[in-house]
Amino acid sequence: MEGGKITLFLPAMDRKKLVAVFMIVFTVMASSFAFYFYQIIYTPNLLIDHGGDQEFAIPKNSTFREVRNTLYNLGYLNDAVSFSFLAKIKGYDTQVKPGMYLLKENMTNNEAINLLRSGSQTPVKVTFSVARKVEELPEKIAPFVGFSAEEISQLLLHDSTATYYGFEAEELIAMFIPNTYEVYWTITPKAFLDRMKTEYKKFWSDERLKKAEALSLSPLEVATLASIVESETKKMDEAPRVAGVYLNRLKRGIPLQADPTLVFALGDFSIRRVLDEDKKIDSPYNTYKYEGLPPGPISMPSIAALESVLNYEEHKFLYFCARADFSGYHAFATNLIDHNKNAKAFQQALNKEKIFR
Repeated sequence: MEGGKITLFLPAMDRKKLVAVFMIVFTVMASSFAFYFYQIIYTPNLLIDHGGDQEFAIPKNSTFREVRNTLYNLGYLNDAVSFSFLAKIKGYDTQVKPGMYLLKENMTNNEAINLLRSGSQTPVKVTFSVARKVEELPEKIAPFVGFSAEEISQLLLHDSTATYYGFEAEELIAMFIPNTYEVYWTITPKAFLDRMKTEYKKFWSDERLKKAEALSLSPLEVATLASIVESETKKMDEAPRVAGVYLNRLKRGIPLQADPTLVFALGDFSIRRVLDEDKKIDSPYNTYKYEGLPPGPISMPSIAALESVLNYEEHKFLYFCARADFSGYHAFATNLIDHNKNAKAFQQALNKEKIFR
């Protein structure tokens, strides 16, 4: 002890033991940390034995916390702490990108974060096949994509939209060719409508345009006639014959007298039996009163219906009526006498079934 200080002298052997212990502790801790870090990066943490891959949607303006909590609440994420830790290290907590992502079963944190951070979306399939009016389309499209029905309605039904795409308002539904389309979930309403116009132009190939020209019809007129044909029959094997009847009447200047156009004009699609008083309605869609095609399609015609017009059956029939056996098929006639017989049989069948409207 000198000047009030205590000097501790350790034997050389003790110092070596202390260093050895320190090195052992450091090595153990470093190994443990390395192992934990390895687990964070490379151990499966998403969809562990979940039964398959899953699509996961991230809405626009989502925060990292919302993404993490949604993954955890859905049961997709096993350990939220390790996911959060690595996400922060990789900067994903400030780089959340909206979209639809395909998460793989037994995915690691590293794989999932790299996928979500890159914005590499998986395309979604949008399918629509039936709509009577363009107003029905938003509810059919919105469930597949990131925008709402209200968002696309505001654009679709805007006064200038039909004109922008080269249609009148009553014609716009013809731009939508019923099919299944692959798009990104983050597609905007405007981009979606642009895509539909592109698909419309693609459908109307040179071959189809030539067939329409041979009928003296525009693509829009083909769509209008196809919508009537499809409303008349759901039996696509007889659709070309029905189309042939209407084309024969158009060539001869005979009114189409298509009951589905009256139903459209009345706006009551529950009607199963058209009455004589219905034929008096003053509407451009009343094909009993006005010769030629109505102003636009009365529904969104399917590709099969469009093809039935372009590849119609050539014959001499001018009339047809639903068969009395309610098979869905029709009885065709070349003259009014035979047609009236067929119509009478069908009316009697309706009466027997008590179908009066």
